[in-house]
Amino acid sequence: MAALEKIPEVLTPEDQAALLGQPNRRCPSGERNHALLRLALDGGLRSAELVALRWSSIDLETGRVKIVQGKGRKDRNIWIGALTIAALEAWRTRQRADTPWVFSTMTGGQLDPRYLRQMVKRYAIRAGLGSWVHPHTLRHTFATDLYRQTKDLRLVQRALGHSSISTTQVYTHIVDSELEEAMKGLRER
Repeated sequence: MAALEKIPEVLTPEDQAALLGQPNRRCPSGERNHALLRLALDGGLRSAELVALRWSSIDLETGRVKIVQGKGRKDRNIWIGALTIAALEAWRTRQRADTPWVFSTMTGGQLDPRYLRQMVKRYAIRAGLGSWVHPHTLRHTFATDLYRQTKDLRLVQRALGHSSISTTQVYTHIVDSELEEAMKGLRER
């Protein structure tokens, strides 16, 4: 990692729960936004990948999501868990049936990336997290959580669609800084 490269900020599990609790799921747009936030946190998709995602790229039976033409024009597969599948299914039942987009407007059009940025920021502020949270924060959070769980940087690289492992290495520094903090405070209690 370059000396000047900033370690990305990530959401704690409590922050993630607070953010996911913001959309009013009684409204169709709230159901959509909840599913979108959950997929961003559980799949690590970029903003452009979220708004370009089509239903034909998701297998709700297996949880496989094919990211078509991601950054660098590369395709990749990710897998999502039962809670994210349930959130997507709940949204699908309330969405216009004739749209190919997973995250569409209420009229069936493709969601605007600006809306996504504004929505994440609005919910983050309402959750008490502040305005520093943006869609890419959710991607950083996913990557950090996956690395914490697996300790396998290559898996994180593949999930994120990074060409170079050096791009992915920033997530080891997040975990290293947590280790440093824990170890420095070990005998201070």
